[in-house]
Formats: sequence, structure tokens, C-alpha cells
Amino acid sequence: MAVKIRLRRMGAKKAPFYRVVVADSRFPRDGRFIEEIGYYDPTKEPAVVKIDAEKAKTWIANGAQPTDTVRVLLKKNDIL
Repeated sequence: MAVKIRLRRMGAKKAPFYRVVVADSRFPRDGRFIEEIGYYDPTKEPAVVKIDAEKAKTWIANGAQPTDTVRVLLKKNDIL
């Protein structure tokens, strides 16, 4: 099972916000997930990012691969 840390799109049309989730890579973007570890709201100024560092580090240590966008968010928050 390939586990990814990725964004799950939520919110209304033209007003998205994202939840950072740990999910099996075979499931759809907004489908089933294993655990929610944070959120990202790009519509605010400045963008709001809240990620549980302990959970993220635990999942990465267990082999979960962050997507490119999530990797950037983790680096900005000094988690990676």
C-alpha cells in the first residue's frame, strides 16, 4: 500500500480550502483517507497553514510520501 500525504479539496466553488490528509494513493483525491493532520487555506492573506508536526513526522518516518505541494508546505513550517 503506497501511502501519501496530500491535499483534500474542500469549500465552495471558487473558494477552496484544503485539508492535509494521509491517504492510500489508490483512492480518489477527495475520497477515503486514513488520518487528517492539518489544513491549508490559500484564500486568506497571508495563507493559513496549520499542520500537526508530530503526526506528520510520524507518518513520514513510517514511509508516507508527501506530494510536491505538501512538501513545500512542510518545509515552510520547518517540519521537513
